[in-house]
Amino acid sequence: MGKTVSLEETIYQWFDHFHNYPEVSWKEFETTKKIASILKEMNVSFQTFEDCTGLIAEIGRGEDTIAVRADIDALWQEVDGEMQANHSCGHDANISMVLGALMLIKNENFNKRIRFIFQPAEETGGGSLAMIDRNVLEDVTQLFGIHLRPQEELPFGKVTPAIHHGAAVFLQGKITGVDAHGARPHQGKNAIDVLFGIQQMLKNIYINPAEIYSAKLTKMIADGGSVNIIPGTATFSIDVRSQKNQVLEEVRQKIESGFNYIQEQFEVELEWEWLDMTPGAEVSDHAAKIAELSIIEEVGMDGLADPIMTPGSDDFHFYTVQKPSLQATMIGIGANLGPGLHHPNMTFEKEAMVVGAKVLAKTLLNASS
Repeated sequence: MGKTVSLEETIYQWFDHFHNYPEVSWKEFETTKKIASILKEMNVSFQTFEDCTGLIAEIGRGEDTIAVRADIDALWQEVDGEMQANHSCGHDANISMVLGALMLIKNENFNKRIRFIFQPAEETGGGSLAMIDRNVLEDVTQLFGIHLRPQEELPFGKVTPAIHHGAAVFLQGKITGVDAHGARPHQGKNAIDVLFGIQQMLKNIYINPAEIYSAKLTKMIADGGSVNIIPGTATFSIDVRSQKNQVLEEVRQKIESGFNYIQEQFEVELEWEWLDMTPGAEVSDHAAKIAELSIIEEVGMDGLADPIMTPGSDDFHFYTVQKPSLQATMIGIGANLGPGLHHPNMTFEKEAMVVGAKVLAKTLLNASS
């Protein structure tokens, strides 16, 4: 007889595979195939998409559907001096936890269907919208997510029923002025002066101080080609974040008003484009309560942590924006994760994935009862 492989060993094997073969957003071809092969081994039905990576699986029967989402893409970043795909955000762990939960409950009897959404392109912010366009939310009343948390938010052994991500949006812009000789600055329109104007404008944005928000330049490129040429052209990027979606919109409007004033002040042309807007969390009290009770049942009161407020963002929350009736929450798993999410050499306690799989399995069982 063959050796029986434990839940822990199985999850670790899955994680090792996904960790060693990362794929960036929209190119998760082999990752999708691997998940499909695991589902086949489990004898779980699934659906892939001809024009998009990612897939969905489903178990159980009933009119209502409970869903859980795992993001499957990796980041593109420099690791030990080389640019490469890298699972430094823990999506390899998310996949493994969701598959582990599926393995734990696949033979149970349910009063509802449970749909497993393996979503591409969370890191670029468009993956959830692509899944929504492919009707993955059809008949879904509740949605759960799961994610490892950095050590400053949650230690190993603690689990939170809700992560309150912030909202984020990014901007790319271009300044078109006039080049000039370094000896004759009055003949040009200096793009560097405009960049300083933009920086000062961002620092002068004031919202209700009780709200959490930030707006900052993250990239500036201005090069006249020589040290004695004043550059008239520059490109720049801005990162804007807030805890609430309505505050993010207020900051955006103030930035656009500031741009219009700066164009007149410096007599230049400003072009800008907003990119990759990710909404803040809209957490359902009911879904979070189901997760809370499940955490207590699985790891006890000592393992239950309060909901987390985090400045990070996640495109998971597009699901609730696009379907406001959806009851959703994302479970956070303490893992002693450090130095931090998106750090190229991020590590965590692997046992946390087993905890996450068990808590998620209990949550799905309770939600479908």
